[in-house]
Amino acid sequence: MATPASTPQPHLSRQRVPAAERRDALIEAAVHEFAQGGFHGTPVDRIARRVGVAQPYVFSLFTSKRELFLAAIERGFELVAETFSEAAAAFDPVGAPPDTDVLTAMGAAYIRLLSAERDYLLLQLQSYAACDDEVIREQVRSSYARLVAHVGRLSGAPPERLDEFFRHGMWLNVAAAMGVEDLSSGCEWMRAEATDRPQPASQTAR
Repeated sequence: MATPASTPQPHLSRQRVPAAERRDALIEAAVHEFAQGGFHGTPVDRIARRVGVAQPYVFSLFTSKRELFLAAIERGFELVAETFSEAAAAFDPVGAPPDTDVLTAMGAAYIRLLSAERDYLLLQLQSYAACDDEVIREQVRSSYARLVAHVGRLSGAPPERLDEFFRHGMWLNVAAAMGVEDLSSGCEWMRAEATDRPQPASQTAR
């Protein structure tokens, strides 16, 4: 009786990940690592380990840590722009509550984004902190200006409304970073902090 031929086993080999996918994964890892450590305090090796590659491989896709940081910043601005676009597209003026418009809808979407994607909020703050670097400062300025223009096109709002929208957005950033919902002088948490904590010695000595 003939012995049945053994079933050929598939050749097991590690699948090569395309460079484009690795680049995307590195940018996403950079978002989270730079959010925590900032531009100067985050070693590239930490980002590489998060993706499972060696540090030299990172520099085969990005010429420098600065280029990777800029790519992460740009992803953050793109996420905010997409959030605003989706909110504007979904806004229905007929069914909207009174005294609301497309800017109100975009603001509400931004609040939800700050809650769901805290690392992107922190990265945004880190990008401003890194603006002592001229190259980073130029890109942050450019990205911010393009975001303002994008909101202007989506909303058709006059410059005064746009200014107020972005001022309030910065207010929201600070509140979200501190984990509070209100920054009004005299709000409940501010009164509690001011009365419950002892003043610094430099103030009590006066």
